[in-house]
Amino acid sequence: MSISNDALRKVLEEIDQKSQFSSQQITIVKAQLSAKAREQRMLQLTASEVGALPPDTHIYEGVGKMFVMTPSDEVVARLGKETKELENDKSNLDKKLHYLETTYKNSKDSFENILKRAGGG
Repeated sequence: MSISNDALRKVLEEIDQKSQFSSQQITIVKAQLSAKAREQRMLQLTASEVGALPPDTHIYEGVGKMFVMTPSDEVVARLGKETKELENDKSNLDKKLHYLETTYKNSKDSFENILKRAGGG
């Protein structure tokens, strides 16, 4: 079974586009993962600083252009919630990255297989 040159070219172009798209998305997801890791580290540092303070210490959080006094237990609870959300986001991004890397690899393998078949026979 032989494939015409036009059909082969269309298939190769489609695979190449899919591969390029996956490669671009991989770069974006890796940047997002890096940003989430930085955010998580900032939350950990903030939580450790707040945790080291005496319980009756006044804590002020920035809200727009003003600061509002917030009880330390509320700050710790908020930081914990944000940390869990970040972990969930990172987990989802890891899954997306795995999918994109698999798609990229499969596209690349398909491209090479088609070229081998076209050249070899």
